[in-house]
Parts: sequence; C-alpha cells; structure tokens
Amino acid sequence: MKVVSAEQLHSETAQVSEMAQQEPVAIEDRLVLLSMEEFRRLKRRDRVAFRVEELPEELVEQIARTEMDPRHAHLDKLMDQ
Repeated sequence: MKVVSAEQLHSETAQVSEMAQQEPVAIEDRLVLLSMEEFRRLKRRDRVAFRVEELPEELVEQIARTEMDPRHAHLDKLMDQ
C-alpha cells in the first residue's frame, strides 16, 4: 500500500485519486483512500455478529425453518459414526 502525506493529497489530489483506483492509498497512516469498487466489495463482506442470547426472534425463526439442501443429505451419515 502506498503512503502519502496530507499535503501531497491536497496538492496532488488527481494523482493520488488515480493511485487509489489501482490500490488503497494510506494518508499518513491515519486514513485510507480506496476505489468505490473496492469499498463496495468490502461492504458486501460486512457481517453482523450476535451473541446467541441476543439473536432477534425473527432470525431465530428463520434458522428454525431452514432445511438442508437435499444434495448434502449424505453428510448426515457422518454424524452417526
């Protein structure tokens, strides 16, 4: 990851923006400038974690209604060993 100063970002905004299209750019190890494409990719990976006792009731109900894909039914036999 390239690192630039805040002054360089201010004086060379276009060049630093172009660099960020190729790879994230750190600004003085305090901020990171990255492309919208990379930001969206990271947001898609964003997950919310809950403690079991804090799960929303709607989510608990969805989990209870979930069924295994029939293509994986053979894996149940592994539990019997």
